[in-house]
Amino acid sequence: MASLFNKVVQFANSPKGKQVIRQATDKAQELAKDPKNRAKIDDVRRRIQGGRGGNGTGTGPVR
Repeated sequence: MASLFNKVVQFANSPKGKQVIRQATDKAQELAKDPKNRAKIDDVRRRIQGGRGGNGTGTGPVR
């Protein structure tokens, strides 16, 4: 019996899977171009990187 991961890989390599991945990628790029969404993305990125645009070690202030 194929593992779940193998099934996902098989789907991703199928024509339908490639179409779904392409559509999701296009939608994500479209959403990322919106200034409001871009601000949200940048905010999350700052929080992950420690809030100071530093080295990404998460050594920023504890909240």
